[in-house]
Amino acid sequence: MKDEVYRKKLLDAWEGTYKKGQLTLWLFLALRDRPRYVAELKDFIEQATRGSITVEEQSLYRSLRKYRDLEMVDFDLRDGERGPERKYYRLTKLGDEILSDFVERNIALFYDDRLRQLIQNGGNKT
Repeated sequence: MKDEVYRKKLLDAWEGTYKKGQLTLWLFLALRDRPRYVAELKDFIEQATRGSITVEEQSLYRSLRKYRDLEMVDFDLRDGERGPERKYYRLTKLGDEILSDFVERNIALFYDDRLRQLIQNGGNKT
């Protein structure tokens, strides 16, 4: 029992660090799909990660401000459904290029047959 508790504690700590680092990837993927306002970004991330990553809207606003300052994200104002205008965020050309570069350097490697085998079933356990 103690080993299971310790194992869960280690896994939770690793996942917490991992998830914090994943926010930009999921945010940019959501914006690559189509322009979205913050509530839609939150929903996309939570649905795409099957609830594994949840994010507060304030965290999204902070990230979006940072990436707008870096010219990777921009927004357009559009009419809201029943209220004031909304900011619909989108990737800029630079943001899309950076996402492509990141995927090539960090994600595409997981398509390697040996790595995929290790991830899926632990490789050749003897």
